[in-house]
Amino acid sequence: MRDRGWACVGRPSWLVLLLGALAGLGSSVGSSRAAEADCPGHPNALGTSRTLVVDPHEHPRLGAMQYKETLPLRDHEVVLTFDDGPLPKYSNQILKILADQCVKATFFTIGRQAKADPEGVRKLAAAGHTIGTHSQNHPLSFNRMTPDQVKPEVDQGIAWTTAALTDPSALSPFFRVPGLLRGDAVESYAASLGLQLWSADFLADDWRSISGAKVHELAIKRLEARGKGILLLHDIQARTVAALPKILAELKAKNYRIVHVVAATPDRPATPTEPEDWLVHRPSDETPIARWPAITPTDLSGADTNARAALDDFGHLEVPPAPSRTVLKPAWPRPAITSRIANAPRSKASSSLAKDSLAKASSIAKAPALPAPSGDLFAWPPAAPLSAQRRQVARAEGPPAKQAARPVRLASLRKR
Repeated sequence: MRDRGWACVGRPSWLVLLLGALAGLGSSVGSSRAAEADCPGHPNALGTSRTLVVDPHEHPRLGAMQYKETLPLRDHEVVLTFDDGPLPKYSNQILKILADQCVKATFFTIGRQAKADPEGVRKLAAAGHTIGTHSQNHPLSFNRMTPDQVKPEVDQGIAWTTAALTDPSALSPFFRVPGLLRGDAVESYAASLGLQLWSADFLADDWRSISGAKVHELAIKRLEARGKGILLLHDIQARTVAALPKILAELKAKNYRIVHVVAATPDRPATPTEPEDWLVHRPSDETPIARWPAITPTDLSGADTNARAALDDFGHLEVPPAPSRTVLKPAWPRPAITSRIANAPRSKASSSLAKDSLAKASSIAKAPALPAPSGDLFAWPPAAPLSAQRRQVARAEGPPAKQAARPVRLASLRKR
């Protein structure tokens, strides 16, 4: 009977798993066909799985490395971001690699670079990438800047990037602090402009003096540790150009999906999400939430309890008998010593010593002793105020001492 019941329960679960696998296979086939349709001429392209529309006013700061919120990505979703461009020597190669895979990314440009290469900014817009800003001169001191120092860096970076674009509306209200050196001044000013501050979820260290293979290794290793997130790269490094094709190929091999992020507009509303989707540490049903007071659940339905404790619950108590009262001898006045010494047993070896002790004891016994103090002396508070009696000590007078004779020198005697 137990085996039959298990079989009846088990069949629907296997059916659900089978249907889920078929649905996943169908969705993967559909997504691959969509990728082929979106990327003509590149049937094996990674492609861009979806577009995420965000409202900077609702979520002004993003990135798990520094903030409590990040993009509401699903498992195995990645957002590619590139900083510090455009630089034609390497930025054009980055654009070609992304175009071959039909991948859309977010570029944070520097105002000085946009001024030097406005055509590079227009290429980003023509390829459909998201364009944000990254200050005017890339100073690594935003964490120490005053509001007066922050304002021109942010404003000029936006102005020169906007001037490079044919359509100024192509610039997104996204801003990333150089070096991720955030500070209160830049965060406050960005919020006043309606900018969304972007940090990152993980890095690939492509600004350091490492190889392209190491950049690829770090990017995949750190992505695997998180399972999703915002990757920060730089489109001005040769090592990034070398690592990017390998990164995209491994993302496709491991079933990761690229998400393109754009800003919300009046004609393009934000993607519907839940508030907890943006949290870096999202609560779940499997993660217990600590509440006060923390009580361990215990089933007391079958416990044997007493309504009120009795003496029998503590066992037999053995009470020790009361000690017998003994009369204590007063310590005052001091007892005589002569009687104890006189009655003490003597030996032949110590007869002389005993005589000396008896003589000393007799002299001590004959010495004047203080009278017993009155009991009122120890009463508190005292009956009369305590005051020390002044006594004058008489100075013993005697015959004056003779002065010592002065020594006679030999020289004086010779003169005489």
